[in-house]
Amino acid sequence: MSAPMPFWRAAGMTYITYSNICANLVRNCLKEPHKAEALNREKVHFAISTWKDGKAEKPVVLLKFELPK
Repeated sequence: MSAPMPFWRAAGMTYITYSNICANLVRNCLKEPHKAEALNREKVHFAISTWKDGKAEKPVVLLKFELPK
């Protein structure tokens, strides 16, 4: 007897993919102004800070992008 498998795994998805799909559905169902605020929060920014003498120097932004819809 085998344990039940989550449907997202049975569909060939990772949990992160499933979670992103659910989050996009919820964001798209919101009414304004909450929808605009939620869409702004999905923007991702990456930065690197170099360390010198135990202190972080000014961060350098490497990449800015929006998550796929």
